[in-house]
Amino acid sequence: MKFCAAIDLGASSGRVAVGSLESGSLVIQEVHRFKHEAKEFEDRGLRWEWAKIVDEVKTGLLKAQELGEIISIGIDTWAVDYGLLDAQGELLEDPYCYRDSRTDGLMKSISDSLGAQWIYSRTGIQFIFFNTAYQLHAARNTPAIQGAATFLMLPDLLNYVLSGAKSNDITNASSTQLLNAHSQEWDWELIDKLEIPRNIFPPLHKPGTKVGTINGHGSLDGIAVVAVGSHDTASAVAGVPLRSTKDSAYISSGTWSLVGLELDAPVTDAKALSYNITNEAGVGDRIRFIKNVSGMWLLEESLRYWKSQGIALTAADLARDARALNRKQIIDTNDARFAKPGAMPERIADYCRETGQEVPKTPTEFARCIFDSLAHAYAQSLRELEDAANVKVREINIVGGGSSNELLNQLTADATGLPVIAGPVEATVLGNLIIQMMSAGWIESLEAGRALIAESSDRKTFQPQTVRS
Repeated sequence: MKFCAAIDLGASSGRVAVGSLESGSLVIQEVHRFKHEAKEFEDRGLRWEWAKIVDEVKTGLLKAQELGEIISIGIDTWAVDYGLLDAQGELLEDPYCYRDSRTDGLMKSISDSLGAQWIYSRTGIQFIFFNTAYQLHAARNTPAIQGAATFLMLPDLLNYVLSGAKSNDITNASSTQLLNAHSQEWDWELIDKLEIPRNIFPPLHKPGTKVGTINGHGSLDGIAVVAVGSHDTASAVAGVPLRSTKDSAYISSGTWSLVGLELDAPVTDAKALSYNITNEAGVGDRIRFIKNVSGMWLLEESLRYWKSQGIALTAADLARDARALNRKQIIDTNDARFAKPGAMPERIADYCRETGQEVPKTPTEFARCIFDSLAHAYAQSLRELEDAANVKVREINIVGGGSSNELLNQLTADATGLPVIAGPVEATVLGNLIIQMMSAGWIESLEAGRALIAESSDRKTFQPQTVRS
């Protein structure tokens, strides 16, 4: 049996899965899963455990080989974070986590200095505090930047570790706010204005490109390294069975929720800027027209806080119990106070007091507040996307881990007045795999891959209680 292996790294966990075509169906099997987290250092800031991530990925690939021949691997991770290599190809420092405070205040100062409309008209990328542009600007005078020869986004840094290839996938590069949305090339004028050295940026490649083969890793050597949608959302969107009529929206629901449309061209006008919508490169030269919503992060941080207080809970238990409650509060999920790690329930309580709302008391009440607020944010984001793109949406596809939350799915249907189709949970892995299978000649096109995913997945529809007019 021959397999493709998908390496899917999220901001709190990673997994390695294999996929094969069996009797016309796409079959996947997870072979390795691991937890990881950013570590705070007093003198080095918030950093990822890079060595651990690399070791866990290799462990997963070795497990995958036990099942059969691995013909290729594809890597996707979260966006915006990166690593720097010196002239000898050595990693200069552990990669920063995007939530590190070194970018505090830079988004506003850079926007004020260069002009938000000027930046947005070129890049089409939303203004959010952790963009790579601000991270690199913050580091411009550090020894790491001054000693750097190559800048690689994290999926391509891992490609480099395995194969020695030095190039960046366009889907993740587009999230940096340093790529021109129209030319799909690095925006050198903006890079110069941000005082970032040009010489560190390697060539770009697109999903489906064979970037190299694994080399120097024992039994793994010789396996093809294929570029997928290296931004995990790009792979997730590739794995959504969207309607060909272009009137389907998607929500990739995880630590972050990405509410979006798939377009043929970027929209970088004043209206899109006013809504802070992002235009990111997708698979097959599509544009991911997206609003970021601070998704299950709110619940994940709350669970972490309650665990520190000796209260062991799960997201599934809270979602089940929250069904019995009514909506009482709505918080702005993208309020800056909710962006950093910490005592999330205390912050939610403070927000409710400040806005004159009843303060949740129990974990279940906090969970219901989070779910209602996310559904409200999804509905608002969808209205803005439709207005900016001049599109009328007829259905919403929710994929990713959050798609298994039936309460949130129903609340989303109710808030938007649209049917919600939930699943597949593993859209990111599936999207990753069909790109590899297209490269291998197993699948003819993205549309054929999406049809295969729809046929191979269990999906559930949630009808709204009030239908949109």
